[in-house]
Amino acid sequence: MHHLFKAISLTYKNSPVEIREQVALSAEEANDLLGRIKALTDIRDVLILSTCNRTEIYYSHEENLSDLLVTLLGLVKGFDTANTHTYNPYFTRLNNSQSAMRHLFQVAVGLESQVIGDLQITNQVKRAYQASADANMAGPFLHRLLHTVFYSNKRVVQETAFRDGAASISYAATEMVQHLAGKFTDPQVLLIGLGEIGADVAKNLGDSKHRKARIAITNRTRSKAEELATTYDFTTYDFSDLTQAISESDIVVSSVGMAKPLLTYELLSQVPLRPSARFIDLSVPRSIEPAITKLPRTYLYNIDDIRNRADQALSLRLAAVPDVKFIIEESLREIQQWAQEMEVSPTIQRLKNALEQIRQEEMARYLKGVDDEQAAQVEKITRSMMQKIIKLPVLQLKAACKRGEAETLIDVLNDLFDLEKHPAKRA
Repeated sequence: MHHLFKAISLTYKNSPVEIREQVALSAEEANDLLGRIKALTDIRDVLILSTCNRTEIYYSHEENLSDLLVTLLGLVKGFDTANTHTYNPYFTRLNNSQSAMRHLFQVAVGLESQVIGDLQITNQVKRAYQASADANMAGPFLHRLLHTVFYSNKRVVQETAFRDGAASISYAATEMVQHLAGKFTDPQVLLIGLGEIGADVAKNLGDSKHRKARIAITNRTRSKAEELATTYDFTTYDFSDLTQAISESDIVVSSVGMAKPLLTYELLSQVPLRPSARFIDLSVPRSIEPAITKLPRTYLYNIDDIRNRADQALSLRLAAVPDVKFIIEESLREIQQWAQEMEVSPTIQRLKNALEQIRQEEMARYLKGVDDEQAAQVEKITRSMMQKIIKLPVLQLKAACKRGEAETLIDVLNDLFDLEKHPAKRA
């Protein structure tokens, strides 16, 4: 299956936020797409990864099904199939299995993140993998591939400086909040939404020894806001008091997952905003309407505006990139070797079954009338002989895998022992 692995990828590198938000998938939408792929295709290895910076689909199939997957994604998002041209060109097709696997490794460890070494991406990949497993869309190859990815990430953490310091999207947002807070006297910051990124920003601000602002939080689930408020001495607002909270804040950070903007021009035009109010939108799709910048002295930053402010951490991470890539290449060789050995394992099993059948037939012929002790001795001797006979062909098959010559040896063994008539299942 390893040579059938492919991917389609739309990321911040080749598409603006206006395009990314069109195809961003919620957890429910990703599950819907998995269901459609399962029902309408014979693909059985699928991984759907959708974050604020990327929407990607990894899959294994003999054919290139990229256009079909883009169409199915559009159906999940409610687009007419004729409108896929608006975002279809932004998807990169990775039809070479090595390129697709390498890309997945690089994404999962944070090499492809907008803020290099993003700590969140590995957990996002794990959740995507769990969704595939729950939908019965992860076969043996995808299971092995993802476990190798996670092990490689563990090696990156333990063996390199790539994860030293804090440089995630949420940390970069925290740095921006701190920077903007310096422009105000006694600044008030409002955090709207306590999903993964929002909660991280709140915790980063709460843990900061140089906090420059008073922090208020609001969330649909009030208990989560109250828990953070108690931990970090924040104030809270009921979500129903959102407009009041905004009017009392200098900096508003929104990370609410919604299909349509939460903060619109129409809404904010009716709110008495503070002078030079700053809004930071960390959501994809965007939760703050860009038109709010038409309001007097109102500024808006979206996720593409977040800059990496952890210069020292970034320098360490960039210096560690060659080490990270070395680990990835080692892992790719390992998964390729495993996959190749999996391809020859049916032949090995057929050969074992063929020899076992010969052994059983000969024992049945010559052990009539012997006592149990003699039969046990013959059983032990013939089993040992069979293991020694099969050892060399197995070693040669595995060596041929590494040389890329397994197919020739498989054909020879099939012809010599007529293996096609023997089942590959274990005897």
